[in-house]
Amino acid sequence: MAVPLAATTASNVMARIRKILQSFAGPIFAVVLAMVAGSIVIMVTTPGSLPDRLSGAVAAYQALLYGAFGSGQNLSFTLTTVTPLILASISVALTFRAKLFNIGAGGQLAMGGMTAGVIGFELPHAPGWVLIPLMIIGGIIAGAIWGGIAGFLKAWRGAHEVVTTIMLNWIAFFFTNYLINGPFQSLHTANQTDPIPTQATLPHISNFYNYTLGTFLPKIANPSLYFVDVGFFFSLLALVIYWFIISRTTFGYEVRVIGENPKAAHYAGIPIKRNIFLVMAIGGAFSGLAGALQLMGQFPYQLIANTFATQSTGFDAIGVALLGRTTSIGVFLASLLFGGLRQGGTYMQISAGVPGDIVYIMQALVLFSIAAEFLASIQRSLRRRSISRRAALSPSGLATAVAPLPDTLDERDLNNRGKDNGNVPEQIAPVRDKSGDTINRPPTEE
Repeated sequence: MAVPLAATTASNVMARIRKILQSFAGPIFAVVLAMVAGSIVIMVTTPGSLPDRLSGAVAAYQALLYGAFGSGQNLSFTLTTVTPLILASISVALTFRAKLFNIGAGGQLAMGGMTAGVIGFELPHAPGWVLIPLMIIGGIIAGAIWGGIAGFLKAWRGAHEVVTTIMLNWIAFFFTNYLINGPFQSLHTANQTDPIPTQATLPHISNFYNYTLGTFLPKIANPSLYFVDVGFFFSLLALVIYWFIISRTTFGYEVRVIGENPKAAHYAGIPIKRNIFLVMAIGGAFSGLAGALQLMGQFPYQLIANTFATQSTGFDAIGVALLGRTTSIGVFLASLLFGGLRQGGTYMQISAGVPGDIVYIMQALVLFSIAAEFLASIQRSLRRRSISRRAALSPSGLATAVAPLPDTLDERDLNNRGKDNGNVPEQIAPVRDKSGDTINRPPTEE
C-alpha cells in the first residue's frame, strides 16, 4: 500500500528535527554542566550562610546575562567581540571537517589585519570605494597564504598541522610587531601605527541604519553608543558561504569524505593533497578577513604592538568550533555564548563582585565536557542498563530465573539418557498431512 505524501513529509521533518536535537544535546549539556560547576565555585568562594551564597550565585548569573544581552548597548559590545570570533571559528570548523586542526587562526588573523593596514597606509588618498575592497581582499589573501603554508607542509611534506600552525602563529606575531615598531610606527607615539585613513573605516551599524533605513523609519538615538560595525554583516554572510561550501559543493563533499575515511577518499580518486592545501588556505582566508574587519571597524583604527599575541580570539575559535559541532548555526550560537561570557564577565565582576576568572573556568569546563563526551558516555551507560533490564524481564529470562535446572542434571546426563534402557532416544521427525502442512509428532513405534 502506498504511503501518503503528507505522512512521508511529516516523517522526514520529524526525523530531521530529532537529528538536530540530538546534535545539540551534547553542547547544551556541556553549557549546563559548566553553569552548575561555576555556581558551585561562586558559592564556595562567597562568604556568608548557605542562602547568602546561593543568592550570590544567582545574582552573579543575572549580572552576567545583563552585561552580555541586557541592553542595546551591552548587546552591541557583545557583537563587537562576536564578529571576529565567528570568522576565526569558521576557519577552525572548516579544517575540522577534514580532520585537520587549525591552531593558527590567531596568526592568520594577525597577517590579515597587518596586510589591510599596510594597504591603507600606502594608499592614504585613495577613495573609500577603492580602498575598502582592496583592504578586505588583501586581508583575505594574506590569511589564505598563511594558512596555505601549513596546508602545503601537511599535504606534500607530512608535517603535522598542529606544530606548523603554532610555529606560524609566533612568526606572524613577531613579524607584525617588527612592522608596527619599525617601518610603520607612528611618528608621535611608540609601539603603534597611525590610524588608517578615515575613508577606509567601516561605519557602525547604528550610523549605517540612520543614513539608510532611518531616512523613513525612526532613527536610533545616540548612535555613537552602539559600537558594533557593519563587519558583523560580513560574518553572517561568511556563515552562509561556509554552509554552502560544505553542504552544496563538490569540494565540500570531498572534504567531508577525507575527514570521515581518507582511504575511501583515495580509493574514490579524490585528490587528497590538493584538498588539504585548499581547506587550510580557505580557512586562513576567513581568519584573515577577521583581522581586516577588526582593524577597519573598531576604534582606534590602528595597529598596536603585541595586541595580536595577547588576543584570545584565535584560541577561543577552537572552543567555538567544537561547541558548535562545526555547523554554521552551531558556530553562530557558540560565538554568542563565548562573546557574551567575555562581555558579561566584566559587568559581573563590577556589579556582583564576583571574580571575572569564573568566565574562564566556565569556558574551560564547556570544552572539557565536549572533549570528554560526558553526555555520550552517560547515554551509553543508560542504554546498557536498559538492555540488561529488558533481558532480565523477558519470558526466557523469567523462566531461567524461576525454574533453574537441577544441579544434578548436566550434559552427560542428557547424552546418556536412554542408553541405560538399551535404546537411543529418537528425534521427532516432521510429518506432512495431505494439505502439505508440517505436523511435528513422535514417530509410531513399530
